[in-house]
Amino acid sequence: MRCSIRSLLFSTAALAGALPAAAFADEPSPLGEVVVTATRLPSRLDLVTGAHVVDRAELEARQTPFLEDVLSTVPGVGVTRNGAFGGAAAIRIRGASPDKTLVLIDGVPVNDAADPNGTFDPSSLQTADVERIEVLNGPQGSLWGSDAIGGVVSITTRELTGLTASAEGGSFGTARGFVGTGVAEDRYAVSASLAGLRTDGISRADTGSEKDPYRTATANLAGRVRLTDWLQLDARLRTTYANIAIDGYPPPDYALADTPDRNKARSWQGDVRAVVDAFGLRQTASYGDYHLWRRNISDFPEVYTATRRVFRWTAEKGGPADAWAAVVGAERIESKADLSGRTSTNLSVTSVFAVARARPWTPLNLTASLRFDDPDRFRSRSTGRLSAAVDVGAGFTLTASAGQGFKIPSISEVVCDYCFAPPVPLRPERAEGYDMRLGWLSPDKRIEAAVTGYRLAVRDQIAYQDLRYVNIARTRSTGLEAEADAQLTDALRLKLAYAHTKAIDATTGAELLRIPHNSGSAALFYNSGKWGGALTVRGESSQLDLARDGFSRERRKGFLVADLAGSYRLTDQVSLTARVENLADRRYEETLGFSEAGRAVYLGVRFRP
Repeated sequence: MRCSIRSLLFSTAALAGALPAAAFADEPSPLGEVVVTATRLPSRLDLVTGAHVVDRAELEARQTPFLEDVLSTVPGVGVTRNGAFGGAAAIRIRGASPDKTLVLIDGVPVNDAADPNGTFDPSSLQTADVERIEVLNGPQGSLWGSDAIGGVVSITTRELTGLTASAEGGSFGTARGFVGTGVAEDRYAVSASLAGLRTDGISRADTGSEKDPYRTATANLAGRVRLTDWLQLDARLRTTYANIAIDGYPPPDYALADTPDRNKARSWQGDVRAVVDAFGLRQTASYGDYHLWRRNISDFPEVYTATRRVFRWTAEKGGPADAWAAVVGAERIESKADLSGRTSTNLSVTSVFAVARARPWTPLNLTASLRFDDPDRFRSRSTGRLSAAVDVGAGFTLTASAGQGFKIPSISEVVCDYCFAPPVPLRPERAEGYDMRLGWLSPDKRIEAAVTGYRLAVRDQIAYQDLRYVNIARTRSTGLEAEADAQLTDALRLKLAYAHTKAIDATTGAELLRIPHNSGSAALFYNSGKWGGALTVRGESSQLDLARDGFSRERRKGFLVADLAGSYRLTDQVSLTARVENLADRRYEETLGFSEAGRAVYLGVRFRP
């Protein structure tokens, strides 16, 4: 693997050298200041440890169809999936299990209440209608409550102006398209979009030969109106459909192989909010609703439904540039699920929270957050977080934080679904996390770099043992995250990311599943005149995984892959696009036993106003 890394990095350098000389002719522009909003209180990115942002410009440059492929380039974030083109996927942050990653779409939690652990599957989440992705690494319980032990992924959808459309086709009988239109003015906006993808696919099982097709579509409708100088109303509606052919463990060997099984899923979410600017405060009252329906078509058919409702109020004072700012709020989250007709229950949590930030003097910024959660079925819980950022001079900023998290048992765990022994009472999982970040910004503001060290400990982790769910496990992860963003010229931008993670079962010392010790990515972006492009190289070391029998342990090999995307603008409105995935045609797997596609070529056209 070391030789492959060297050769592909050499290819990256060679590509940069082959770019037009004009790319290096002008003095490069500085990187813009980035504000992160998933912190409840909007803050500068450099004041938040473990915060990462991917904007629309980067998504378009990469031309990546799905969110999971973008998240895998964020340091500290790992994504595993059961094969290309719609295979069930899971997001792990800082070595925590995927049920400890909270996912928000336009502020609405979308974790699956019917999943055994409450995990979100991002396999059908397309990037075509996404404006921005924010990731918060580390425990965020004081901000978002249950499920945010590993971290938070917050997704904001697009607000469109004019007609936007794209179409693409290529390898494996793949076609995808997007069409959207909208009007956006200061006082009002309305937009609608439709995105879809279909492919003949490949065999998900690496021992199989039949193709596993995949279909998915997403529709969005959004609007806002400012009725007065102090009142604004927003509303959004989003729905997704997916039809996925999967492979399983058929008799007589009960090992991973081709099967005719399928998964179908439909989801929709909506939210409405009123924003009131009065008495020096920005107050927001909102209601969000998320519904998911899943059907497994196999020899053991099952149908699951999940619902999550969120009632929320916040009052905010101050902005990212102010010497002090604060937000207070209250919310109630109601979750319920139908576990294919088996015993189920409802889980609800009522919460209050506050976040405050102060700059007592210019070099120092302090942030504190506190949250009180009162689950209907469990004891109440308070979580907090403290952070401090100090400008130590010469462009360096030192930031440290300590935070807590907790997670109430999922519905399946509470009712002990698929248990074959008497159930026992469960306690919410608890976590503490600590991290320290040293960031640097060059004097000309063209280069940003940071290195972060962290420790995350989880207690009372729920595990399925002896045919039932019990609070038995303690896990611990320590690691290092490094990143750099350099505007080399006005045309060239380089992003680097690396993570070293050691995640173990603190009770036994055993290595945790599907967490590579080393992972990283390098992306070179080019944008000059009519030409644009992005070369992304991504790799992972080996990891402990489940063997093809679904029970024993086996190591999955490490991998290194490269993707290339490019565009040429024919007119101000029309561009041609092309991308090549798995440029070197590597044979690799993200999850042991499940195939990833070989080299694939796609051509397309894009229209924008």
